Amino acid sequence: MSLRYGIQLPVQSQSTIYAETWEADAGPEDLLAVARTADRAGFAYLASCDHVAIPRRLASAMSTVWYDPVATLAFLAAATGRIRLLSHVAVVGLRHPLLTAKQFATLDHLSNGRLILGVGAGHVREEFEALGVDFERRGSALDESIDALRAALGPDEFPEHHGRLYDFEGLGQRPRPAQEQVPVWVGGSSPAAVRRAALKGDGWLPQGDPRERLPAQIARIRRLREEAAVEGPFVIGAITEPLYVGKPGWDVGRRTVAKDAEELAESLRAYRAMGVHQVQVRIRCRSRAELTDQIEAFGTEVAPLL
Repeated sequence: MSLRYGIQLPVQSQSTIYAETWEADAGPEDLLAVARTADRAGFAYLASCDHVAIPRRLASAMSTVWYDPVATLAFLAAATGRIRLLSHVAVVGLRHPLLTAKQFATLDHLSNGRLILGVGAGHVREEFEALGVDFERRGSALDESIDALRAALGPDEFPEHHGRLYDFEGLGQRPRPAQEQVPVWVGGSSPAAVRRAALKGDGWLPQGDPRERLPAQIARIRRLREEAAVEGPFVIGAITEPLYVGKPGWDVGRRTVAKDAEELAESLRAYRAMGVHQVQVRIRCRSRAELTDQIEAFGTEVAPLL
């Protein structure tokens, strides 16, 4: 089986950990250009992050630029035709599941079934407090939210869920998702997040796990699913090191894997050998043009070798 590849969108989140300097002055046209190029280049998905507001104490590292994922992905859905739309990740515990379901069901409907709902617990305490949500219970809120969202995004016009935090029935929601079952990928690399992904998700989105840590995490997921007799397909993901196709001619950083197509493909095939199904690539670039050129090069030169 070929290794699938997706990409986190630039511009829509600008944490200093990964944002390139050109993104500070970028906007909608840049997002459109990147999305259309990735669609043509065979990328499996576009991903968009989720934060409602960033406190001052974290703003210098995280920045305050975080586009809304539903609005962003809906905007790009109309400009693309094939590529899937991933929330990586939606902090669903910040919102009532019926509200989340309404937004993402509409996105799936309008995009003809291209949504992948990536969910996570969140980590910014002030964000939860401002919205009146218990930060300490965010894990249990996410667990129940997944169950509630399964019901609310299912085929029934009048979904039903009865839990400790959320209770609803007899409330109709349309439009329904275009997909019979919207895939739910669970993000996070803590023991609790990995367990949640294994037992409640259709896939796992690690957060910053280096290559050497992935085999043990994957083995744990498989063991947990086997012990709980969880059946059905399960997608294991990975976030690659920063990449660059070819010789950059500028300082791309010591962690960046900058190689020709064959060497880069060989490096990425190692993920597939350890049990990864899809990788999220990070491409170093100095401009939108360089990024779209790199996306095209990845799709035409590297992808056929995966």
